[in-house]
Amino acid sequence: MKNILITGGHGQLGIAFFKMQAKFPDYNFIFTSRESLDITKPTEIQNLFEKINFYACINCAAYTAVDKAEQEESQATTVNVDAVAYLAAACKAHATRLIHYSSDYVYHNSQNSPLKETDPTLPAGVYAKTKLEGEQKALDSGAQVTIIRTSWVYGADGHNFLNTMLRLGQEKPSLSIVYDQIGAPTWTHDIVNATMHLISFADSPHQEKLNGIFNFSNEGVCSWYDFAHAIFEFKHMDCKVIPILSREYPTPASRPNFSLLDKNKIKSTFGLKIPHWREALKYCLSNEAI
Repeated sequence: MKNILITGGHGQLGIAFFKMQAKFPDYNFIFTSRESLDITKPTEIQNLFEKINFYACINCAAYTAVDKAEQEESQATTVNVDAVAYLAAACKAHATRLIHYSSDYVYHNSQNSPLKETDPTLPAGVYAKTKLEGEQKALDSGAQVTIIRTSWVYGADGHNFLNTMLRLGQEKPSLSIVYDQIGAPTWTHDIVNATMHLISFADSPHQEKLNGIFNFSNEGVCSWYDFAHAIFEFKHMDCKVIPILSREYPTPASRPNFSLLDKNKIKSTFGLKIPHWREALKYCLSNEAI
């Protein structure tokens, strides 16, 4: 059985891997959290890799507090850049594939058509800059590296837009949500399925296709306003959603106005079929304990 290391096991994506592990019986998932493996300490990583032979390392750990990062640049850099470099170095030394997740925030350009992996990156803010730096550290490490850039991640667990809307929708009769930021939500379970689909190619003669950067989100396009509206629609919640402009809801860190990801590369390379965001949201709300 092939061992797969999951870092950030207590985060929303790590929890999704934990819930879904029985779906992938050929793999033995080993989950770690900050308490059991501090990925900001290279010695701890090295010790673990010397004890266990890992087929792949899936890095679900990240500093994701976008606004807070503006005041905590050092902490964001330590997790999003330095720790990624340490993991990549261990993967290189032990011939382990690294799967690392990045963000639509790295683009942040003025483009208003779906963003390809080869399009210019122009990160704005500490979070976005550290995510791009982390990508570069991983790719420069010499390890076998797969970068998955994703967007608007949500699931039943953790701090995310879905859970915030469900909470506020119970507390308030109406909510003002921005409608001029465009992208696509991505369900954690679909990220897990896509990741494991990619890993299934690691032993194939075409495993080199796994190297590099791939965009992934659910299909379709929407604004945060549309996303909130769909949440209340599917949950039959009587909360009115009021569309507002981003400038009416200022935040410490800038958000990209358009971050819809072009997914043709991951679909054509691996024959991946991706659910529409409304289908994914409906399935999430009906099948998870929300």
